[in-house]
Amino acid sequence: MLDRRLQLHLATWLGQWPAGPGLHVVGSHRRVHPAWDGRLRPAIAVGTGRSTVLSVPPDRVAAVRALVGRPLERLIPALPAAVGLPRWETHDGAFRWSMAPAPLPDVGEWIPPTVPGLPDWLRLFDRDVLVVRAPDGRYLAGVGIKRHDPYGHELAVGTAPAARGRGLARRLVAQAARRVLDEGAVPTYLHNHGNRASARVAEAAGFPDRGWRSFGVYPV
Repeated sequence: MLDRRLQLHLATWLGQWPAGPGLHVVGSHRRVHPAWDGRLRPAIAVGTGRSTVLSVPPDRVAAVRALVGRPLERLIPALPAAVGLPRWETHDGAFRWSMAPAPLPDVGEWIPPTVPGLPDWLRLFDRDVLVVRAPDGRYLAGVGIKRHDPYGHELAVGTAPAARGRGLARRLVAQAARRVLDEGAVPTYLHNHGNRASARVAEAAGFPDRGWRSFGVYPV
């Protein structure tokens, strides 16, 4: 049985959860309002392998439902045009969550995203980010928390090339996941299927691959 927080997150984020077998296209006004970073997410899907909910703007439900029946390998590339944004990009990867992060030692400090020297992607967050810095202050690795709703917070991690291979990312993800759980939400982690490094980080941090999938349309 799924944790109630995860079910509430998916129902809030997508507009419906759970659903029966197959692919279910649902309309949600969240797809026409800016997300955590101020940008639109006009199509988001989460699937368990048995059931998938694909969330789109209410006025695009009919156009997207017309794609149902195609294999996902053909449906996903057709999504941008179906939601009226043919030049936008798609993503397709694993959807993971954890209720028991790995007991790895803490390694980072929580600092404002406005601190000088942080990469641009961490500056998108409006709350403190978790960062490891070298003794001279250089950025080594960091995690930001995408607070989609009160029930589900997605983790994003990045490591500077010179600092890779030290296990910093997995420790940061586990540390951030514990904070999310302390806040009363469930930590989630998404990565593209081909990103093996990100998959290894997730596994080591306590986010197992349950065979769930997430895909959708993102800004260019």
